This record gives sequence, C-alpha cells and structure tokens, in this order.
Amino acid sequence: MSTRVYVPSSIDRLRELVVSGGLGPVPILAHAVTDSLRSSMGDAGEEDWEYAALTAAALDSVGLIADDESPRRVVLVAEADSVFPVAGAEVSLVEIAEVVPLRNVVAVHVDSEDAAADVSAAREAWSAAGEGDGAAVATLEQCLDHELGWFATQEIGDLIEE
Repeated sequence: MSTRVYVPSSIDRLRELVVSGGLGPVPILAHAVTDSLRSSMGDAGEEDWEYAALTAAALDSVGLIADDESPRRVVLVAEADSVFPVAGAEVSLVEIAEVVPLRNVVAVHVDSEDAAADVSAAREAWSAAGEGDGAAVATLEQCLDHELGWFATQEIGDLIEE
C-alpha cells in the first residue's frame, strides 16, 4: 500500500527529477500524514493533516534552494512505498526507503513570483532559524503567508523552463 508523501524540493531539483526519471537517492526525507501528526492535531480532519504535512515540506524546501536559483519553494506530491516515520523528529517527517519513479509524482506545489522576496529572506535566515534564533524563525515563517500554487505533472516542463 502506498502513502501520499510531500517531498521538499526546489526548481533545480525538479529539473533533476525530470532528467533522472525519479526521486532519489534513498533515503528520501519527506512529510506525510502520520499517526503522530494525527494525534498532535486533535479533532482535525484529513485535509487539515495533509495541509500540515504540505506546509512542513514547504518550510523544509527553503533549505534546499541554492543561492543562484529561483527563490521559489517547491513541494512534490507523490505516492510512495516503504515509508517510515522518523523517530524523535517532527511529527510529519518520514523517510522513503525506495526511489520514487516520476510516474508516482501526482502534483507539484510551487510559489508564485510574488513570494520571491520573502523566500529569499527565509533562505538567508535558514541556518540561524535551525539554531533557534527567534528573529530568523519569524523570517522563515513569513514565507508561509504565501500559498503555494498547485500544478499538474503535465505542467512540470513549463515550471522548469521559467
């Protein structure tokens, strides 16, 4: 049985996915609706849990954006087998133990251009935020004010050509 996963990415990594034909190498860190996530959110429903996993992946994608690349968060939505929760980590963090073929990617979420300034600032604050700097965490969370756009897999070519 497969699990819906939300894989943090970037525009450059999206290009690599197309060239290689799949997500890898393993292990691949992603986010998913886990038992821990469900229990941490109380009475929330499936859509809320999925949105929480997507949001966590969107934040993680900031750390994957290279200095010379378009400052846009990217999250790949895929169906994956061999998915395991990461003990002692964020409640939605999972590890995928097998390469995920491109055909198992079902959608892509990407920032619009209007998020560029906030995503650039978040990228600059990434390391300090990871060390617990409150101002850097606030800067990182500012990019959450921007909703990611949804794109079908047929639109990946257009995204990587922009």
